Amino acid sequence: MALSKNKRLAARIRAREFFVAPGVFDMISARICDTMGFSALYMTGYGTVASHLGVADAGLASYRDMVDRAARIAGGTETPLIADADTGYGGPLNVRQTVRGYEAAGVSAMHIEDQVDPKKCGHTPGTRVIPAADMVTKIKVALDARRDDDFLIIARTDSRAGEGIDEACRRGEAYIKAGCDVLFVEALRSVAEMETVARRFDHPLMANISNGGVTPVTPAEVLGQIGYAFAIYPGVAFNAAAEAIKRASAALLRDGDSLKLDVPLMPLEEMHRVMGFPDVWAFEEKWSGPATGHD
Repeated sequence: MALSKNKRLAARIRAREFFVAPGVFDMISARICDTMGFSALYMTGYGTVASHLGVADAGLASYRDMVDRAARIAGGTETPLIADADTGYGGPLNVRQTVRGYEAAGVSAMHIEDQVDPKKCGHTPGTRVIPAADMVTKIKVALDARRDDDFLIIARTDSRAGEGIDEACRRGEAYIKAGCDVLFVEALRSVAEMETVARRFDHPLMANISNGGVTPVTPAEVLGQIGYAFAIYPGVAFNAAAEAIKRASAALLRDGDSLKLDVPLMPLEEMHRVMGFPDVWAFEEKWSGPATGHD
């Protein structure tokens, strides 16, 4: 019998067999990445909020906004999904609801952070954190709320930015003691700091690698050697898509046609395949006779 998504991901992370997870933010990015053989996908908060609401990742998205998007992505893909759950969208009672909702949505792992509400993107200025004891309570509530022990709870601390690496490690120790499955120390400033965290904790660790962010883009083999279990790359897809849209639209405005685009386009037939048209056409042929065309 094939292992469930949760068991597949949990086994990989617990074994610390290093892998990378691409950021997905809508169903096009999710369906493309789902076909490529990744061990997990990562539902990026920044990208999901931007694509769904068109606003900054600054605590403006609600639990309902995010759990609905998570359900859509998890339900439309076969690859295990790791999802951003911000602060759990409130206090301990909200955390319980968030865990139950994300788990029911088909997510395989989620991270909650120790920022105050409203939270901010971890690679932007001004992040502030709640008392460590309050976050410990959230972690314990999250673990108690889940129905499947292979639904992983990732504890994230944003304390490095405002309180330094020593405080981040102190909090990490408390969060591991509370029982989190994975520790995520956000916004580390150097490879040396990542090595410090890995030496400090014999526990599965998650790295966030964002091009242009405060953590240096580090080769995968180095991250694996340091001791990380996996790394997420939340911005690669949405930054690439945004730049491609900008360039293609500028060419269209400039030329009045699409003859001289300076960005590659996915062939239409491949786009049809990604979005499931062959299944639609096969259904139509079986039940309605030969398809008469499409637009």
